[in-house]
Amino acid sequence: MPRLVTRANDALRGRRASWTIAALLVVAAVLPVPSLAQAFPSKPVKLVIPFPPGGSLDNVGRLLAQKISDSWGQPIVVENRPGAGGNVGADAVAKSAPDGYTVVMGALSTHAVNPSLYPKMPYDAVKDFAPISNVAITPNVLVTNAALPITTLKELIAYAKANPGKVNFGSGSNGSAGHLAGELFKVETGTDVAHIPFKGGAPATQALVAGDTQFMFDNLANAMAQLKGGKIRAIAVTTAQRSKLAPDLPTMAEAGMPGFDISTWFGLLAPAGTPPDVIAKWNAEVVKALNAPDVREKMLAQGAEPAPTTPAEFAAFIARERDKYARIIKASGAKVD
Repeated sequence: MPRLVTRANDALRGRRASWTIAALLVVAAVLPVPSLAQAFPSKPVKLVIPFPPGGSLDNVGRLLAQKISDSWGQPIVVENRPGAGGNVGADAVAKSAPDGYTVVMGALSTHAVNPSLYPKMPYDAVKDFAPISNVAITPNVLVTNAALPITTLKELIAYAKANPGKVNFGSGSNGSAGHLAGELFKVETGTDVAHIPFKGGAPATQALVAGDTQFMFDNLANAMAQLKGGKIRAIAVTTAQRSKLAPDLPTMAEAGMPGFDISTWFGLLAPAGTPPDVIAKWNAEVVKALNAPDVREKMLAQGAEPAPTTPAEFAAFIARERDKYARIIKASGAKVD
């Protein structure tokens, strides 16, 4: 009899153990997974724009943020953090947690020009970031005040030489493509012209319209409205090839300055150390968004040409641009004013 009782108790304990395991499995299935294990993104994301609101970079950044937010079902909060040619916003992202929840719309200035232009940088443009994808290239255009008797590049050069020390060119900021294009123009033409930086492309264009400056190298997106209104005059685009957005405008090379090739670009980067699978997810969404017909149409209307890349392609592109502008800055003696 005792043996039968023992066997019965063993069987009961076995059944209880099985019920306990089954119950634990059910509980595990219904309990929420800890946030660290959730698929990215599981909470709102921040996109830092290191420049003031209203420019093409800001407009495209907001357009992209909305498109990706709709796809992910998570809000992407856009935060403008301008200052020091984009260094303030870029530095904030460089020091953020490397989890993909904070990214920056980096640009020519923040990742190619500033490292050579500023004597001291708050971040390392290479080591502190993980490239996601280039986003857009915006052709630059040489524009003059419409009141000046200038319609060609040769006439602008002649005017500058006839008025040494009296001709100013503006730009949206120190280290911008417009600034460096002006410095390259100055070196290659041997003209005595002065650089006047502004806090953004919009005020720089307003100064040109008002006659406070005589010319500038603006990105085509910013210049379009004033060009259409006849307030400023376009002379040439600064890219090696004519722009699809202004096919009738000659290149600087065609107008008389061979080898002149400068354009504005911007793209997304995350803090260094962000997991590769998160970078890959960001990249896939950016490429998908930039290939969407509605996004492409809106970007082209603003003068920005979509330019999606892989993370590796973007990293290689940044390296080439950094080397190019280091040479230009050294040759021109450009510095932060």
